[in-house]
Amino acid sequence: MLKKILFIISIISYALSSTNTYTDSIKQKKIYPIGKKVFTKKCNQNINLSSYSSITKLQTALKNTICKPLKPKQLEYAAIYLWDVKRVGKKSKDRGKIIVSKDEKCPVCGMFVYKYPRWASQIFYTKHQTTHHYSFDGVKDMMKYYFDNDKSIISKIVVTDYYTQKAIDATKAYYVIGSTVYGPMGHELIPFVDLKSAKVFKKDHDGVEIIEFDHITKHGVYKLDE
Repeated sequence: MLKKILFIISIISYALSSTNTYTDSIKQKKIYPIGKKVFTKKCNQNINLSSYSSITKLQTALKNTICKPLKPKQLEYAAIYLWDVKRVGKKSKDRGKIIVSKDEKCPVCGMFVYKYPRWASQIFYTKHQTTHHYSFDGVKDMMKYYFDNDKSIISKIVVTDYYTQKAIDATKAYYVIGSTVYGPMGHELIPFVDLKSAKVFKKDHDGVEIIEFDHITKHGVYKLDE
Protein backbone atom coordinates (compact mmCIF):
# COMPACT_ATOMS: atom_id res chain seq x y z
CA MET A 1 0.00 0.00 0.00
CA LEU A 2 2.84 2.37 0.91
CA LYS A 3 4.56 1.71 -2.42
CA LYS A 4 1.33 2.50 -4.26
CA ILE A 5 0.91 5.78 -2.38
CA LEU A 6 4.51 6.77 -3.06
CA PHE A 7 4.08 5.99 -6.73
CA ILE A 8 0.94 8.13 -6.97
CA ILE A 9 2.76 10.98 -5.24
CA SER A 10 5.62 10.69 -7.70
CA ILE A 11 3.21 10.82 -10.63
CA ILE A 12 1.50 13.93 -9.28
CA SER A 13 4.85 15.54 -8.61
CA TYR A 14 5.93 14.80 -12.15
CA ALA A 15 2.76 16.30 -13.61
CA LEU A 16 3.13 19.47 -11.58
CA SER A 17 6.83 20.07 -11.93
CA SER A 18 8.97 18.02 -14.29
CA THR A 19 7.27 18.87 -17.58
CA ASN A 20 7.32 22.54 -16.69
CA THR A 21 10.87 22.84 -15.37
CA TYR A 22 12.70 21.36 -18.36
CA THR A 23 13.67 24.00 -20.91
CA ASP A 24 13.10 23.42 -24.62
CA SER A 25 16.85 23.23 -25.10
CA ILE A 26 17.23 20.42 -22.55
CA LYS A 27 14.31 18.58 -24.07
CA GLN A 28 15.70 18.85 -27.59
CA LYS A 29 19.30 17.95 -26.72
CA LYS A 30 18.79 15.38 -23.99
CA ILE A 31 15.28 14.25 -23.09
CA TYR A 32 13.81 13.60 -26.52
CA PRO A 33 16.81 11.60 -27.85
CA ILE A 34 17.02 9.48 -24.69
CA GLY A 35 13.26 9.07 -24.51
CA LYS A 36 13.13 7.96 -28.15
CA LYS A 37 15.92 5.44 -27.59
CA VAL A 38 14.22 4.02 -24.49
CA PHE A 39 10.85 3.75 -26.20
CA THR A 40 12.31 2.11 -29.32
CA LYS A 41 14.32 -0.50 -27.42
CA LYS A 42 12.14 -1.30 -24.41
CA CYS A 43 8.50 -0.60 -25.31
CA ASN A 44 5.71 -1.95 -27.49
CA GLN A 45 5.73 0.25 -30.60
CA ASN A 46 2.02 -0.20 -31.29
CA ILE A 47 0.63 2.46 -29.00
CA ASN A 48 -2.36 4.71 -29.62
CA LEU A 49 -1.28 7.99 -28.02
CA SER A 50 -4.62 9.64 -28.72
CA SER A 51 -6.25 7.34 -26.17
CA TYR A 52 -4.45 9.05 -23.24
CA SER A 53 -5.94 12.27 -21.88
CA SER A 54 -2.84 13.26 -19.90
CA ILE A 55 0.86 12.55 -19.71
CA THR A 56 0.41 11.01 -16.25
CA LYS A 57 -1.97 8.39 -17.65
CA LEU A 58 0.47 7.71 -20.45
CA GLN A 59 3.33 7.28 -17.99
CA THR A 60 1.26 4.88 -15.89
CA ALA A 61 0.50 2.79 -18.99
CA LEU A 62 4.18 2.73 -19.96
CA LYS A 63 5.10 1.50 -16.50
CA ASN A 64 2.35 -1.11 -16.16
CA THR A 65 1.72 -2.62 -19.58
CA ILE A 66 3.62 -1.12 -22.50
CA CYS A 67 7.30 -1.17 -21.57
CA LYS A 68 9.77 -3.53 -19.99
CA PRO A 69 10.91 -2.49 -16.49
CA LEU A 70 12.38 1.00 -16.67
CA LYS A 71 14.40 3.17 -14.34
CA PRO A 72 12.56 6.32 -13.11
CA LYS A 73 14.39 8.66 -15.49
CA GLN A 74 13.93 6.30 -18.42
CA LEU A 75 10.21 6.20 -17.73
CA GLU A 76 10.02 9.97 -17.38
CA TYR A 77 11.99 10.71 -20.55
CA ALA A 78 10.08 8.16 -22.60
CA ALA A 79 6.76 9.67 -21.50
CA ILE A 80 7.89 13.22 -22.30
CA TYR A 81 9.18 12.15 -25.73
CA LEU A 82 5.94 10.37 -26.59
CA TRP A 83 3.75 13.19 -25.30
CA ASP A 84 5.66 16.09 -26.85
CA VAL A 85 6.96 14.55 -30.08
CA LYS A 86 5.15 11.40 -31.17
CA ARG A 87 1.69 12.51 -30.06
CA VAL A 88 1.57 15.86 -31.91
CA GLY A 89 4.40 15.57 -34.41
CA LYS A 90 7.76 17.33 -34.29
CA LYS A 91 6.42 20.58 -35.69
CA SER A 92 3.39 22.58 -34.61
CA LYS A 93 2.10 22.51 -38.19
CA ASP A 94 1.77 18.72 -37.85
CA ARG A 95 -0.56 18.90 -34.88
CA GLY A 96 -3.90 17.34 -35.56
CA LYS A 97 -2.58 15.40 -38.53
CA ILE A 98 -2.22 11.65 -38.90
CA ILE A 99 1.33 10.75 -37.85
CA VAL A 100 2.94 7.88 -39.74
CA SER A 101 6.42 6.49 -39.09
CA LYS A 102 8.77 5.90 -42.01
CA ASP A 103 8.66 2.11 -41.63
CA GLU A 104 4.88 1.78 -41.92
CA LYS A 105 3.67 0.13 -45.11
CA CYS A 106 0.10 -0.05 -46.32
CA PRO A 107 -1.00 -3.66 -45.60
CA VAL A 108 -3.02 -3.71 -48.84
CA CYS A 109 -0.62 -2.37 -51.49
CA GLY A 110 2.72 -2.44 -49.64
CA MET A 111 3.61 1.20 -50.29
CA PHE A 112 5.31 3.35 -47.64
CA VAL A 113 2.52 5.52 -46.26
CA TYR A 114 4.67 8.41 -44.99
CA LYS A 115 5.35 9.44 -48.60
CA TYR A 116 1.70 10.36 -49.06
CA PRO A 117 0.68 12.31 -45.92
CA ARG A 118 -2.25 14.12 -47.56
CA TRP A 119 -3.91 10.75 -48.24
CA ALA A 120 -3.05 8.93 -45.01
CA SER A 121 -5.68 7.03 -43.05
CA GLN A 122 -5.52 4.63 -40.10
CA ILE A 123 -7.49 1.82 -38.54
CA PHE A 124 -7.01 1.21 -34.80
CA TYR A 125 -7.91 -2.13 -33.25
CA THR A 126 -7.61 -3.83 -29.90
CA LYS A 127 -6.08 -7.27 -29.52
CA HIS A 128 -5.06 -8.96 -26.28
CA GLN A 129 -5.97 -5.74 -24.42
CA THR A 130 -3.43 -3.77 -26.47
CA THR A 131 -4.22 -1.16 -29.11
CA HIS A 132 -2.54 -1.46 -32.50
CA HIS A 133 -3.03 0.30 -35.82
CA TYR A 134 -2.54 -0.02 -39.54
CA SER A 135 -1.77 2.94 -41.80
CA PHE A 136 -2.94 3.25 -45.39
CA ASP A 137 -1.99 5.48 -48.34
CA GLY A 138 -5.61 6.24 -49.15
CA VAL A 139 -9.19 5.62 -48.09
CA LYS A 140 -9.71 3.11 -50.91
CA ASP A 141 -7.08 0.70 -49.59
CA MET A 142 -8.25 1.32 -46.03
CA MET A 143 -11.79 0.32 -46.96
CA LYS A 144 -10.54 -2.80 -48.74
CA TYR A 145 -8.86 -3.83 -45.50
CA TYR A 146 -11.97 -2.86 -43.54
CA PHE A 147 -14.26 -5.07 -45.62
CA ASP A 148 -11.83 -8.01 -45.85
CA ASN A 149 -10.99 -8.33 -42.14
CA ASP A 150 -12.59 -8.62 -38.70
CA LYS A 151 -14.47 -5.38 -37.95
CA SER A 152 -15.40 -6.36 -34.39
CA ILE A 153 -11.97 -5.49 -32.97
CA ILE A 154 -11.78 -2.04 -34.60
CA SER A 155 -11.79 0.79 -32.04
CA LYS A 156 -11.26 3.85 -34.25
CA ILE A 157 -10.84 4.86 -37.90
CA VAL A 158 -9.34 8.18 -38.98
CA VAL A 159 -8.88 9.74 -42.40
CA THR A 160 -7.29 12.96 -43.67
CA ASP A 161 -9.63 15.82 -44.57
CA TYR A 162 -8.67 16.91 -48.08
CA TYR A 163 -8.77 20.66 -47.44
CA THR A 164 -7.47 21.02 -43.87
CA GLN A 165 -5.17 17.97 -43.92
CA LYS A 166 -6.31 17.22 -40.36
CA ALA A 167 -7.26 13.80 -38.98
CA ILE A 168 -11.03 13.33 -38.81
CA ASP A 169 -13.38 10.55 -37.73
CA ALA A 170 -13.85 8.34 -40.79
CA THR A 171 -17.31 7.26 -39.71
CA LYS A 172 -18.57 10.86 -39.67
CA ALA A 173 -16.84 12.08 -42.85
CA TYR A 174 -18.27 12.73 -46.31
CA TYR A 175 -16.55 11.18 -49.33
CA VAL A 176 -16.46 12.37 -52.92
CA ILE A 177 -15.98 9.70 -55.57
CA GLY A 178 -15.42 9.89 -59.31
CA SER A 179 -13.59 13.23 -59.31
CA THR A 180 -10.69 14.29 -61.50
CA VAL A 181 -8.35 14.23 -58.46
CA TYR A 182 -6.37 11.02 -58.09
CA GLY A 183 -4.61 9.57 -55.04
CA PRO A 184 -1.47 7.40 -54.94
CA MET A 185 -3.55 4.39 -56.01
CA GLY A 186 -5.67 6.13 -58.64
CA HIS A 187 -9.38 6.81 -58.14
CA GLU A 188 -10.15 7.55 -54.50
CA LEU A 189 -12.82 8.19 -51.92
CA ILE A 190 -11.80 11.71 -50.96
CA PRO A 191 -12.79 12.63 -47.37
CA PHE A 192 -14.18 15.88 -45.96
CA VAL A 193 -15.16 16.88 -42.45
CA ASP A 194 -18.48 18.39 -43.52
CA LEU A 195 -21.00 18.19 -46.35
CA LYS A 196 -20.44 21.80 -47.46
CA SER A 197 -16.75 21.16 -48.17
CA ALA A 198 -17.58 17.96 -50.01
CA LYS A 199 -20.08 19.79 -52.23
CA VAL A 200 -17.55 22.51 -53.09
CA PHE A 201 -14.94 19.90 -54.03
CA LYS A 202 -17.45 17.85 -56.04
CA LYS A 203 -18.40 20.91 -58.07
CA ASP A 204 -14.81 22.09 -58.61
CA HIS A 205 -13.43 18.68 -59.58
CA ASP A 206 -16.30 17.06 -61.46
CA GLY A 207 -17.12 14.57 -58.72
CA VAL A 208 -19.80 11.99 -59.42
CA GLU A 209 -21.23 11.38 -55.95
CA ILE A 210 -20.96 12.29 -52.26
CA ILE A 211 -21.29 9.30 -49.95
CA GLU A 212 -21.26 8.76 -46.19
CA PHE A 213 -19.26 6.05 -44.46
CA ASP A 214 -22.18 3.72 -43.75
CA HIS A 215 -23.15 3.75 -47.43
CA ILE A 216 -19.74 2.70 -48.71
CA THR A 217 -19.87 -0.85 -50.08
CA LYS A 218 -17.19 -3.40 -50.82
CA HIS A 219 -18.34 -3.62 -54.42
CA GLY A 220 -18.17 0.15 -54.79
CA VAL A 221 -14.65 0.28 -53.36
CA TYR A 222 -13.23 -2.37 -55.68
CA LYS A 223 -15.06 -0.83 -58.62
CA LEU A 224 -12.84 2.25 -58.22
CA ASP A 225 -9.96 0.18 -59.59
CA GLU A 226 -11.70 -0.41 -62.92
